[in-house]
Amino acid sequence: MEKSEKQKHFVLVHGACHGAWCWYKLVTPLRSKGHRVTVLDMAAAGVHPKRLEELTSFTDYCNPLLEFMGALTPNERVILVGHSVGGICISLAMERFPRKIEVAVFVTAFMHGPELDILATNQEYQKQLDSYKDSQLTFGNGVDKLPTSLVFGPKFLSSELYQLSPPEDLALATLLVRPVGFHEGPEFLKELSLSKENYGLVRRVYLICENDNVLKQGFQRWMIENNPSDEVKMISGADHMAMFSKPQELCFCLQEIAEN
Repeated sequence: MEKSEKQKHFVLVHGACHGAWCWYKLVTPLRSKGHRVTVLDMAAAGVHPKRLEELTSFTDYCNPLLEFMGALTPNERVILVGHSVGGICISLAMERFPRKIEVAVFVTAFMHGPELDILATNQEYQKQLDSYKDSQLTFGNGVDKLPTSLVFGPKFLSSELYQLSPPEDLALATLLVRPVGFHEGPEFLKELSLSKENYGLVRRVYLICENDNVLKQGFQRWMIENNPSDEVKMISGADHMAMFSKPQELCFCLQEIAEN
């Protein structure tokens, strides 16, 4: 049977310290609409077997997504969905595989671009970040150096990421989060540079989460202003983890994007 034009292939990419597990509330409803859904763990995240110490670059972290995109046939096109730091991952995939992507969806995600580099985006993010609270920082190069990794603490999760989400999902997160590496400097800037010729070919939709305490609404709008997307939608009453606090609304937005 020939696939209906309304049946799409969603590829869902998680944010920092999380894994494919965080999409569990969206997988079944999207599949019930006839869509294909692929959820991926980035390297050293979720149940991915690699350890953080084995990764030498942000590209290494994104390799599961890049390998998946590279394995698609020339005629296959997907809807890429990135949450939080997952927005940087899907941007890298957009630069490398623009013709394999129908639309890229940024869910309260980092969204740099050809004229808004990742270092400028990170600097603006740090300005609006209050504190990492009880999160644990690791100084892999010695205490006099900058931190090399971070894992969110229970208090930070509950007050900044999951403050409007069900307590069961917060409990799940406290059991499953893994450290994420920090990347910066000239090499990071170079590996994440984006072009109008590739990245710029892909249609982008940004989903603002109204009550995000981590990527605050002002910061989300700053990115949209400095790297305009083709469409902007608001998920009212959503905290940073929209897939937990407003799963039905997020699913509706994705379904609407697929239909349009």
